[in-house]
Amino acid sequence: MEKTAEMTNEHSNTPEMEVNFEAALENYLNEDFGDIDDGTIVPGVVVRVGKEHVLVDVNFKSEGQIPVSEFTDPEGNVDIKVGDQIDVYVVHKNESEGTISLSRDRAKRMQLFDKLEELQEKDDVITGRIVRRIKGGYTVDLGGVEAFLPGSHVDLRPVPDMDALVNQDFEFRVLKINRRRSNVIVSRRVLLEERRDSMRRDLLKTLAEGQTVTGKVKNITEYGVFVDLGGLDGLMHITDMSWKRIKHPKELVHLGDELELKVLSFDQEKQKVSLGMKQLVDDPWQNIGDKYPEGTRLSGKVTNLVDYGAFVELEPGVEGLVHISEMSWTRKLRHPSQMVHVGDEVEVVVLGVDSDKKRISLGMKQVRPNPWDVVAEKYPEGTVLEGTVKNITEFGIFIGIEDGIDGLIHVSDISWTKKIRHPGELFKGGDTVRAKVLTVDKENEKFTLGVKQLSEDPWTKVPDNYPVGTVVHGTVTNITDFGLFVEVEEGIEGLVHVSEISRKKVKTPAEVYKEGDEIEAKVIHVSADERRLGLSIKATKEEEDKRKAKEFRTAGPNDTGSNLGELLRQKLEEDAQ
Repeated sequence: MEKTAEMTNEHSNTPEMEVNFEAALENYLNEDFGDIDDGTIVPGVVVRVGKEHVLVDVNFKSEGQIPVSEFTDPEGNVDIKVGDQIDVYVVHKNESEGTISLSRDRAKRMQLFDKLEELQEKDDVITGRIVRRIKGGYTVDLGGVEAFLPGSHVDLRPVPDMDALVNQDFEFRVLKINRRRSNVIVSRRVLLEERRDSMRRDLLKTLAEGQTVTGKVKNITEYGVFVDLGGLDGLMHITDMSWKRIKHPKELVHLGDELELKVLSFDQEKQKVSLGMKQLVDDPWQNIGDKYPEGTRLSGKVTNLVDYGAFVELEPGVEGLVHISEMSWTRKLRHPSQMVHVGDEVEVVVLGVDSDKKRISLGMKQVRPNPWDVVAEKYPEGTVLEGTVKNITEFGIFIGIEDGIDGLIHVSDISWTKKIRHPGELFKGGDTVRAKVLTVDKENEKFTLGVKQLSEDPWTKVPDNYPVGTVVHGTVTNITDFGLFVEVEEGIEGLVHVSEISRKKVKTPAEVYKEGDEIEAKVIHVSADERRLGLSIKATKEEEDKRKAKEFRTAGPNDTGSNLGELLRQKLEEDAQ
């Protein structure tokens, strides 16, 4: 007998197994001996473990050889020993030669397919490991059979990091099996949907407004956080996250965080839940007016800067605003960053509290005395002082008085008499200027000075020096369409109106005079308050005509002819003008 002889040759020296010839003969004569079909799974016993093959007895004429690789685990260890009973797949048998080809892997695969079909029929689940990413999804190892997991069936929502799931174990539902092609399609999303629906139904039965619940952060947006409550998503708006001001929800929570929240509202029909986190702690704004009465001085941390001011945190959840106008007594700020930065510790004074609107007005400059009070006391009106030119503009010059306080000398207060087009004609930055204090306006923070006020106004003497009727001599300094400006002394000008130039109608003074001409005129109006000196050339000529006519009447007979001729000649010359 071939099988008996082979067993005797191979195992005669093997202590683990003694050959029983009587039993072998009985098996050989048994009518079921060798009744094995190709493509079936049969039980077998391991009789030898070699370096390359494992011999398995399946009650056939000879043992079948199976590559030892089919019994090797991922670490390279052989997980079989002599005497183990295993199921094997009959690949092919040869009755005439008495040989048989077996496979343990194919047996396990067929058994697994049987199990998968049974699971599919019962809508049961199977655990598998995602082994790699492929086009359109993943490959999942179901314990010997590789299945396809479509990308759309991985989760309820698109997965941000597809690679993060590789080498992780999950439960799956079998969707489709093709044994002939060895194709299996599984889904994880179907299971998640079923569990979510079940949890949602349970949650809807117990969920109520005002209830405290636990959920996991599922998604974060600029306006709030979506939280999975277990089958139902709720929204926590950014304004319900904290009593303090936050720019983005990520400042407080992250994806996957477990949160304890309060149900603010619940719409059973639409299945919408509004959640809040700050509502689980006391509102710090309660009785805030009693806690921070007006005038309270305290310190806080700058949390945010805006164009119009800085927000300062007084305690967790309580912030006040320091308006840009309340930051400095003297500096004209364009932006709060010129004074403070986020994170700075600053001292502030409470200016006002609005509990209803949850607003606290703060001031930084009030921490120190108002320098304008000091200036008003130190430099009363009429005080003469000296300062350095800090800035020059078209309308005047700014003089440094105290730290942060400048006084303005308007261009009109530089000279009583000179017409100054631009202060830069007389001053430059850094010059030391002596001036008199004109006004100190604390409320509007204005400090005005004058240079010309250091000397007497020459116009106060003009009415005495040039009474009406006085004949003056002067130089034409400016010609306009309405008359001539004539300087009668340094800094004092009078105006000859166009109607006072000649008895004859003059279209424009430029027809008769030019700048630099010396003229004689009579004072016809004078006012120190209005700083006006009215002159008339025409009145001077009329006065001269009267004088000459009087001389003519008093002249003797011998002079009559000559005087008459002279008068006629002058009259013709005047008419020619």
